[in-house]
Amino acid sequence: MTWSILARDARTGALGLLCASRALAVGAVVPYGAGRTGAIATQAFANPFFGVDGLRMLQDGCSSQEVVSALAALDEGRDHRQVHVIDRAGCVAAHTGPACIEWSGSVCGPDVSVAGNMLAGPQVVEATLAAYLAAQALDFDERLIVAMEAGERAGGDKRGRQSCAIRIWTEAPFPSFDLRVDDHAAPLAE
Repeated sequence: MTWSILARDARTGALGLLCASRALAVGAVVPYGAGRTGAIATQAFANPFFGVDGLRMLQDGCSSQEVVSALAALDEGRDHRQVHVIDRAGCVAAHTGPACIEWSGSVCGPDVSVAGNMLAGPQVVEATLAAYLAAQALDFDERLIVAMEAGERAGGDKRGRQSCAIRIWTEAPFPSFDLRVDDHAAPLAE
């Protein structure tokens, strides 16, 4: 019921996450991150421990792939969950459980990961990634927004739209930029 983009700005080292969903207040559930550490999006039947435990593992020096593998292995609900992670070096990893509602999956590029479930189709994550990669001249926050707008135009969440959230982490363990639209007919347009 959600799709998101995680990225690392190669120019500044900032980490960002933008998520959108037909669910109410997606920003209260999906995004986790910390400056100089990484970012995590827990989706589908979101497991907040993926964010809490995953960040701890990233802080301890684990790679994004080690984090995703460990989180999925320990969770009995893994078949219904989706998680993707970007670490401080920009390496990405993702898990989409086989019981996630179609369409579900992920794509990635250099310093970026896009994942979603209950989407109109794979074109949503593909358009999101393509728009992000094509917008290198924009500021980091604008690149994330342009990317998600492209995914929305490609069909987005197949049930419609309701909420979105963007967070960017620079040096601190808390976001330097944190904006949520919890309940709106066109959250990405706000």
